[in-house]
Amino acid sequence: MTQEEINTLKETVISVLKTIYDPEIPVDIWTLHLIYGVDVDEEGNVKIVMTVTAPNCPVAETRVQAIMGVKKVDVELTFDPVWSIDMLSDEAKAELGLDGDFGSFTASDFLY
Repeated sequence: MTQEEINTLKETVISVLKTIYDPEIPVDIWTLHLIYGVDVDEEGNVKIVMTVTAPNCPVAETRVQAIMGVKKVDVELTFDPVWSIDMLSDEAKAELGLDGDFGSFTASDFLY
């Protein structure tokens, strides 16, 4: 794969990640900043480093694997740094009505 093809595939992966919604918060996992890294190598292998807000949060592997040109997907779940509401983009905060100062929350604050 050329560098241009790698860049295009990475952009496609990110576009797909933007269609995967968290089950607890009605915002996609990209906008929630649950994705810490996306790497694509010259073979078409994709590595995604991400965290989750809750144990049943969707993992991106299945949808990314369906992208033409993707050979293999490796999703690494990490809790470092621990996700917090402060990581939300301004767009996500506005969408959720969190424009004000509500303090700092972590993923465990959203568990039942």
